Amino acid sequence: MTEEPKDRDDGRIHFGFDRDFLTIPVAAIVPLKTLPPGARESRSYSQVLSSIKAIGLIEAPVVMADEKNVGTWFLLDGHLRLEALKELGISEVECLLAADDDTYTYNKRVNRIPPIQEHRMIVRAMDRGVSSTDIAAALNLQVESVLRRFRLLEGISPEAAEMLKDTPCSMKVFDILRQMTSVRQIEAADLMIGQNNFTVMFARALRAATSENQLAAARKGKGGGKPTPSGQQIARMERELAALQTQVKSVEETYGIDNLHLTVARGYVAKLLANNRVVRWLATHQQDYLGEFQKIAEIDTLGPIAETPGA
Repeated sequence: MTEEPKDRDDGRIHFGFDRDFLTIPVAAIVPLKTLPPGARESRSYSQVLSSIKAIGLIEAPVVMADEKNVGTWFLLDGHLRLEALKELGISEVECLLAADDDTYTYNKRVNRIPPIQEHRMIVRAMDRGVSSTDIAAALNLQVESVLRRFRLLEGISPEAAEMLKDTPCSMKVFDILRQMTSVRQIEAADLMIGQNNFTVMFARALRAATSENQLAAARKGKGGGKPTPSGQQIARMERELAALQTQVKSVEETYGIDNLHLTVARGYVAKLLANNRVVRWLATHQQDYLGEFQKIAEIDTLGPIAETPGA
């Protein structure tokens, strides 16, 4: 006998975290793609099925209204979840409504639930009486990992948590933020959002640039004899780090067109040097320019940045 999902009332499935959703009949949802053969026998499908049974639906399906047929909805993301709901006999599901038909964007956006949302889902599931063992089995995690996610926001400023709730910050990032005071956590969260950088390396850099009086009390005095950077050094490090992130982003956005311009310029210089009269004039009047032009013309390719020596 199929086990019924927890907290189900009249065929309606409930979620592990609080958000505003639109409740839609499962029968009114039309998938935009067909599942590949064997999908229902896959490990991923089994995990989705067992997760719904144990703790409810973790990630909401994303749908878009069919403008031609009122009451019909196109499924943009969550095809395995929809199949699992049908198998469990669930008649309604709460969905996230998409504003446009951008399947790629929404797949990218909801493919992985943010850690803070995952934390809230686990907290709510435990509040409903679901054991950590059942949650671990449903999510295919170790019990210790579930408990760590449960304690994710301990020592984290509520303001910083709210700022980072929809970001991909890993648990290690929160471990680093926990070493700072609440005010500094908010500043660090603002810097990470401003630079769109939520990596552990960036968080460690912010931690290194944090003055002693902005560290959590439990972390003070544990420098191990290492010299504490001065206020000027910290400020300079923060400015240089922010400037570097901005420069990298700028290069990423303009590299392709810059490469094209340089390739065209190299071709033009090579064409000029094929004219003997131009070469003779440069040799007589601008020998330095001639040498540099020859170096440019001899470049075989302007390969990708990653292939540049020392990059």
